Amino acid sequence: MGKIFGFAALMAGTALAMPTHSWAQDAVTGDENASNEIIVTATRDARSLQNVPMSVNVATGEQLQKLSIFDAKDVQQLAPGLDMTNTTGRNNTTTLRGISFDPDQGTSPAVQVYYNEIPTDAQTAYTAVYDIQQIEVLRGPQGLLRGLSAPAGSITIATRRPSFEAIEGYMQGTATDRAGYNVQGAVSLPFSDKVALRVAGLVDGNRVNNVRNVNRGNDRSYGRTESVRATLGFRPGEDFTAYLTYQYLHADNTQYQQVVGSGNTPYYQLLPLLGGFALPNGDYSSGPALGASDYRAAGEGVFRNQNETHLVNLAADWDLGAATLSFVGAHQYSLLKINRDLDPGNAVPDYVAASAVRIPYKVDTAELRLSSNNKDGLGWGVGAFYTRQTGTTRVQQPGDAFFFPVAPAESQAILGALPYLPIDTIVTVPVDTTTWSFNGNLRFRSGPLSIEGGLRYTIIKANQTSQLTLSSPGNVLACPNFGCSAFAVGPTEIIPAALQRRTYKPVTGGANISYQIMPTLNVFAAYGHSYRAGSTGVGVPGGVTEDLIQTRPEKTDSFELGVKGSFADRRFNYALSAYYQKLDNYLSRFAGIYYESFVSAPPTGFYDFNYNGDATIKGIEASLDGRITRNWDFGISAAYTKARYKNALVPCNDFDGSGAPNQNGQPAVSGTGNVSYCVSNDRLADVPDFSLTANTEIRIPMGAVTPFVRALFTYRPGFYSQRVDYRYQDRELLNLFAGFRTQDQRFELTVFVKNMLNQKRITNIALGNATYATATAQLSLDSGYRLASVTNPREFGLSGTFRF
Repeated sequence: MGKIFGFAALMAGTALAMPTHSWAQDAVTGDENASNEIIVTATRDARSLQNVPMSVNVATGEQLQKLSIFDAKDVQQLAPGLDMTNTTGRNNTTTLRGISFDPDQGTSPAVQVYYNEIPTDAQTAYTAVYDIQQIEVLRGPQGLLRGLSAPAGSITIATRRPSFEAIEGYMQGTATDRAGYNVQGAVSLPFSDKVALRVAGLVDGNRVNNVRNVNRGNDRSYGRTESVRATLGFRPGEDFTAYLTYQYLHADNTQYQQVVGSGNTPYYQLLPLLGGFALPNGDYSSGPALGASDYRAAGEGVFRNQNETHLVNLAADWDLGAATLSFVGAHQYSLLKINRDLDPGNAVPDYVAASAVRIPYKVDTAELRLSSNNKDGLGWGVGAFYTRQTGTTRVQQPGDAFFFPVAPAESQAILGALPYLPIDTIVTVPVDTTTWSFNGNLRFRSGPLSIEGGLRYTIIKANQTSQLTLSSPGNVLACPNFGCSAFAVGPTEIIPAALQRRTYKPVTGGANISYQIMPTLNVFAAYGHSYRAGSTGVGVPGGVTEDLIQTRPEKTDSFELGVKGSFADRRFNYALSAYYQKLDNYLSRFAGIYYESFVSAPPTGFYDFNYNGDATIKGIEASLDGRITRNWDFGISAAYTKARYKNALVPCNDFDGSGAPNQNGQPAVSGTGNVSYCVSNDRLADVPDFSLTANTEIRIPMGAVTPFVRALFTYRPGFYSQRVDYRYQDRELLNLFAGFRTQDQRFELTVFVKNMLNQKRITNIALGNATYATATAQLSLDSGYRLASVTNPREFGLSGTFRF
């Protein structure tokens, strides 16, 4: 560990560093004479980053292009304490300040994503990153300035708007040695000083997690994304502007789930129950021994995710003199199709538990705001927000029941494989959720003092039901003693009537005070309160208690103190903040929990349950960035966050009855409930407490061209996770870039290497081996593999950009 810290210190000392809030703006543009002031819209108005009384990270569109960031999840390399993952190809998970979120929770996210100021699901917003103006990461509870409340923060993504002055645009092409390619471009067409159009497009392909499947002919993970966007700008006069945007997105990803472990021959572990009967000749193993560096999957089925989205967005501002009236609205229609094997560890060889999920949803959103225009004195703002999501999800998958023990003649002699009763399950989930909110805020600015605060009143109405249909052709020859005849049941309502309709009326908001001690030094204090409505589980097993079906609402309060400033004639910027946050009924998802029920069919299995638990968070964040010389920029930032449960009783797998999460032995429930419960004081998410990001760029002007060298470095120490009983290794990710740009900034050519150290670290892993439950209590098939995600291996690439 000493070598690791020494290496990190060496990197920082040689200016391989990254600021918390952004590269200096001039370094991003490449203009050595430009100002390094960064303008953000975190407070719904344009302000200098140094004057915003909150912690904010910024990534400009130019920065994304220069660092070859084509996936929004890679923005985490620019912000310490931000963790963005996608372990399966469909569940984008964002963790900030130790607070995590699984999109399958059915709740609003812990980090709310806004796309051109409209709340959007991460699956859509993160998929196609091109022609971006700016991405801002707002840290801390959000409950006032934007329509939806979030306990950890918000990420705002703003696309570029058309120019009314001149034709301009860019083209960029990138290729890598791992079959990756990205082609994107845009052009602005000013038809007049009143009407302009910008059209942008993207085609992207890559190997996603670089995993091959050993049981599907070494087939690779692969993904392709296509998207086009058109923005029409209308500016009839100086006091009115409007932008209408349409975006189409189509993404098709096959992402195999990586596994690590020795593998197993699951059938043979049951031979004692089969009276010692030998199975027919054949390969009954789940697969070979596999390590993290093998990048291999074992599931015999596919995991394909398709996303087709149409998104229309309208933004308008009307300056009335004393105040400005603003409107943003959007209509989104998305269709997600998911096909996957529910046995990713291949615990049942020669068997594919194929699941097909179809998720159509429509979201309509509108917000109207009226804000005073005065910068000093007493200012005010009022607003109303509305959003509604509708759509019916349909899930069709097997609920097959494997039976043990059985007589040999009733199994192998007839089937030549393990006997089971085929059961087809269909779950339909109609969703209808409406949110109204009304907010008001006041601000007072006088000289160096600024005080701001406000409240938002929200009405959330959700109607959620879930219907289950079961059917089977029967299998009387295979298991006559179990009554395995044909049947059809349903559709049957899963959610109890008392839990189907929910109405929440929270009050959220915040306040802050800032004081400019001197022109180059600001101090601030901030308070934030946010809220998340509880969730109702869909497709939950029958015969479980209500606490496993519906969660309670989550409330959180946060307090933060900070200082921002600059020195050396504003060549260097720094920021330092400390915060404390308390979460009541923190909402989280606990995956792969073993349950026992005497109502559902089958009566045992594994399920992902939502649950509440109290928690506290303490942290500190710091950054320093600037320009050492005219042609040498640097930055460094770090975050320390201790996010822990506070004596929370949460679902767990406790097979040996020790009271701690484990999967030692055959599945069993400790206690008298449907699942085991463990008392937890563990971390809220599988992320380290400390993280560091750093960068530098050195330019060497040579007349008509300027060669440059860039570096991007992130460090995360190792840590132990009680939830999955695993010690994660430290990670040092180093990306290097070298190339040249022309003096007029129009052309740039870059060669790069990502993960230069070629570290192959496990970033996410499941508790215990992947198993497949049987109809016999406390008996399951063990694949011998743990499901895992690993950092992508080293990748070389070439990128060229032409601006006009």
